[in-house]
Amino acid sequence: MPHDTDPRLLRAFVAVAEELHFTRAAARLLVAQQALSRDIKRLEREWGAALFVRDTRHVALTPEGARLLPAVRGLLDAYDQLAGAVAASGDRPLVVDASAPVSTGHRVLAAAREAEPGLEFVARFHSGLARAAAEVAGGRLDVSFGRVAGLPQPVRAGLEHGLVRYERAAVLLPEAHPLAPRAEVELAALKGEVIYAAAGNDETAEWTDYARALFAGRGIELAAPFPKIEGEAEFERVVRKRGWSVLASEEFTGVRGMVLRPLTGPVPLIPVSMVWRRGLRHPGLAALAAAARGLAAAEGWLLRPPDAWLPEADRGLPVLPVLPVLPVVPGRPGEGPVERSGGE
Repeated sequence: MPHDTDPRLLRAFVAVAEELHFTRAAARLLVAQQALSRDIKRLEREWGAALFVRDTRHVALTPEGARLLPAVRGLLDAYDQLAGAVAASGDRPLVVDASAPVSTGHRVLAAAREAEPGLEFVARFHSGLARAAAEVAGGRLDVSFGRVAGLPQPVRAGLEHGLVRYERAAVLLPEAHPLAPRAEVELAALKGEVIYAAAGNDETAEWTDYARALFAGRGIELAAPFPKIEGEAEFERVVRKRGWSVLASEEFTGVRGMVLRPLTGPVPLIPVSMVWRRGLRHPGLAALAAAARGLAAAEGWLLRPPDAWLPEADRGLPVLPVLPVLPVVPGRPGEGPVERSGGE
């Protein structure tokens, strides 16, 4: 058995062993089922042992798989403890997915940087929490922001999260659209409209899920799946060319030739949570939480209007707590982010 087995393969083994179902395990890991099957086959080849008995209807551990499972769990626990110890160094930048340059996450990040200039925060812009959650779980990201209720439950189990803000949902309309002159747009006025909500982009699956819940029973059609759109310029080009109206948030990048209008009747709210890896220790984490809580208090981010609407899954989310302040532990000069196994 090799001594340098990729931790990604070990996590795949544990997920399948606990779910005993490849589809559920793939959803938990946020990977394609075919990729998960390849990883299990690769692990079995490397170890020279069959780990699972599987057919089209059932998955079960072999005796050898059952024997190895506790050791693999222990190894992954030790790996996570090591990652946490490295992350506790204040010299290591905290890698934060701010979602987009115009977003709640970006505002929180800017406030934390201003409040704690001695800490280093490195920004990423992944736009969707579905992708970012996989990056957080794999150790390539530390913190992200988004709609946590749209993640599969097994994914949420490995994360900690706290509600930061209720953003008001809006619609991005072409300037020539009949509804564009209105200050607000009632949901009933969108009956018969086709609205783009990133269907076809697995990295923002939680957003498409929100749109389905909002549109249900209102006669609003979700635009057909379309390949992932990369970057603001390409988004603007595609949206304008196709003449789409777009489900958006009050925190959204401006698009030439289009207007952003809040939705009403009822007022749809988008819950934005701060999300981080369970067990993460870093001084920057408390700084982000303090910045988020400060903005929420100053600007009423957690207030809900009487006619607010939320998907059933988003009700009762825990509010972001005060996080313990950790001392900055000096690391080696020039020490950067901990390297994780590629491809996880």
